[in-house]
Amino acid sequence: MKKSDITVTKNPNPGVKPDPSTLRFGEVFTDHMFIMDYKTGKGWYDPRIIPYGPIALDPAAAVLHYAQEMFEGLKTYITDDGDVQLFRPDMNAKRTNRTNDRLCIPEIDEDFYVEAIKALVEVDKDWVPSAPDTALYIRPYIIASEPFLGVRPSDEYKFIVILSPVGPYYAEGLAPTKIFVEDEYVRAVQGGTGFAKIGGNYAAGLKSQEKAHANGFSQVLWLDGKEGKYVEEIGTSNAFFVVDNEVWTAPLEGTILPGITRDSVITILTDWGIAIKQKRFTIEEIFELYLENRLQEVFASGTAAVISPVGEMRWKDKDIVINDNEIGSLSQRLYDTITGIQSGKLPDEHGWIVKL
Repeated sequence: MKKSDITVTKNPNPGVKPDPSTLRFGEVFTDHMFIMDYKTGKGWYDPRIIPYGPIALDPAAAVLHYAQEMFEGLKTYITDDGDVQLFRPDMNAKRTNRTNDRLCIPEIDEDFYVEAIKALVEVDKDWVPSAPDTALYIRPYIIASEPFLGVRPSDEYKFIVILSPVGPYYAEGLAPTKIFVEDEYVRAVQGGTGFAKIGGNYAAGLKSQEKAHANGFSQVLWLDGKEGKYVEEIGTSNAFFVVDNEVWTAPLEGTILPGITRDSVITILTDWGIAIKQKRFTIEEIFELYLENRLQEVFASGTAAVISPVGEMRWKDKDIVINDNEIGSLSQRLYDTITGIQSGKLPDEHGWIVKL
């Protein structure tokens, strides 16, 4: 399929654009959405942009009973010159197919995946906010839609894309967050679905997040599922630790998400000549490094927040305050650089930007 195969039905009742200064994350949606169907023996077919609205699903649809689904997340930005542009959408397409393979969902042509997103954004480009720290969030997802009760891959699917103008992911913006180290529940194990972007991973983390919030913390730091001591992710984001002017992050060994912002951070740090180590390290090491005054910064990376500095951390009965609870210079520089590239204020030296 190609972009010209996409039919467009305009919404006869367009919505009112929200005030950019009051935008929160993921609460408002644009006028249109993209849908494409799949059937075994037929493949993907009928790509269309239609008015945003409810989806009709049979009560026996496989996604409702066996959770065969996946999703992605990326953003669109508007430059000072009025150009609308995407940040590394090809990486989302590739990650979609890696997740699809793990979940037995049919592969999608990656070039068409990007074209479909561009086509939808083009229709609703007036919804892209221009205020600082805002963007148009893009949520592609796939659900198993065949009505049946039985544990097997579905023969029918829907690929859907919706758009949402958003403000900062965290209400506090770049203010450092408080992190609770989870040592009771487990997010992922080797051979599982930790590397895949699926709702089940997030649903399984809700109990820990609820516990963290009850204790006054913003997010959870996950430890490995086998030994319960190796640092993995912070909530829905990749975790980075600055130690003796080096940056440490957990390796991609199947239990953490291969974040697109993570990859961007590693590339930029390499450009700057800053040592980046992808290795296993324990939470005990981190707390010992803090006592030795060698832990300089901690931050998380992800599409939603870009860079989120960590100011406090609790593990068991131990609390530490990182960098005087202030955003570190490296965290700030990374945030400014990535958002600068995304918004067109800084040059794109890696071919990451895709314009409409």
